[in-house]
Amino acid sequence: MEPQADGEGCPTLRRAGYAFGGGNGCIAEARDHVGDFLTRARAEQGLNVPPRTTELAQLVVSELVTNACKYAPGPVLMELEITTTEIEVVVWDSDPNVPAARTFDPDRIGQHGLEIVKAITHTLEIQRQAVGKRVAARITLQDTPP
Repeated sequence: MEPQADGEGCPTLRRAGYAFGGGNGCIAEARDHVGDFLTRARAEQGLNVPPRTTELAQLVVSELVTNACKYAPGPVLMELEITTTEIEVVVWDSDPNVPAARTFDPDRIGQHGLEIVKAITHTLEIQRQAVGKRVAARITLQDTPP
């Protein structure tokens, strides 16, 4: 893959795309793809990807893919991209409704996914597309305290 620059001038070192049917097991499969992707980035690009970053990326993927499978009919697409400073997780689904994080409510059961994603990512962008929406989350590679 030819290196390309992200919006901040950092070259893209690795990119991969995946498609999921939305059935049972797609969330675990998506998490596994993130783990494999980051393991290969460590081994093949020599990137320092702290274990905590891998855990956060897998959590973000779990939340985004869960939402896509739960609320959007049809396939779910995921793209992973890594630079020297961050990993970007992009999830596309067929539901055009743009979700919004709800206000904090300690008594609410469930529906905290977007709040979690916003709290642990560097950037979160949600864009309506011609068909469905695109949700992009960026996580820094630097080790962050738990």
